[in-house]
Amino acid sequence: MKVLFIGGTGIISTAVTQLAVERGIDLYLLNRGQSRKLIPSDVKVIKGDIRDRISASKLLKPHDFDVVVNWVAYVPTHVEADIEFFRGKVGQYIFISSASAYQKPATHWLITESTPLANPYWQYSRDKIACEDRLMIEHRDNGFPITIVRPSLTYGITMIPAAINSWQKPWTIVDRMRKGKKVIIHGDGLTLWTMTHNTDFAKGFLGLMGNVQSIGHAVHITSDEVLTWNQIYQTIADAAGVKHKPVYIPSDFIAKIDPEYTGTLLGDKSCCAVFDNTKIKRLVPDFVATVPFSQGVRRSVDWFEADRERCVVDDDYNKFMDRTIAAYEKALPR
Repeated sequence: MKVLFIGGTGIISTAVTQLAVERGIDLYLLNRGQSRKLIPSDVKVIKGDIRDRISASKLLKPHDFDVVVNWVAYVPTHVEADIEFFRGKVGQYIFISSASAYQKPATHWLITESTPLANPYWQYSRDKIACEDRLMIEHRDNGFPITIVRPSLTYGITMIPAAINSWQKPWTIVDRMRKGKKVIIHGDGLTLWTMTHNTDFAKGFLGLMGNVQSIGHAVHITSDEVLTWNQIYQTIADAAGVKHKPVYIPSDFIAKIDPEYTGTLLGDKSCCAVFDNTKIKRLVPDFVATVPFSQGVRRSVDWFEADRERCVVDDDYNKFMDRTIAAYEKALPR
């Protein structure tokens, strides 16, 4: 199977790339070549920028692919370009959407692929919905062979997946816990959430590639393990070998301090995220998530500690955390 990944060096896609190589897939990556050390030697790299439509078209013209996966399509113009690039030249086009596109607030606690798509809080999610709509129209009207995949919060060894942490310097929350500083948990910490390890996600994803039964379908791939945010933060603290000091602050208060959290909290992590994985298991019968969060986050902590240069702290994040806690504790007596 000849496969093209557009991107392919992110947290999720790196694990999929590695498993694809292990399974003998003839894999090509189209990216700008800035993360070559993350790419296995067996992968063929096409150095280019998918956003440069003229250049990308020339680079891709000699190739036909059985499967194309765009890991870095975020707005309708991105998928529109892909439709033009790959119409008649691909057996399956997989679009990476997001589980954050599901209805917020939800009207039912269990999320299936039939849950409505509507997120008034987060433009990122609305853009993903618009991409899905455009691709579904192209599939219905012209037979463009799409599969839509909706990941939820998927992490790997390079990530400490807390709801409020530094994305660029994820070790920060462990450092904060170890220094005995207070850590914010949004709401009361009782919201249910699903953490999925990228190696588990990869197993489900590989089963969709070249799977004719998945054409025209949307499917999410997540773990079946469901935890409260209290349990998630406690598990991170346990992996760090410390007791942590949680401060419970309403999500809308946090979003007032930093509007960035309007999307990531109000439009995502402040809501329950419990997924029915019946569909992926029907399409990929051998799929099962086997990495519990306690094991996955322990791997992450070990990876960071194996090289102290990885243990970088985000001072801006710490200032935000301190500022938000101080503002809330000042307002609390009122």
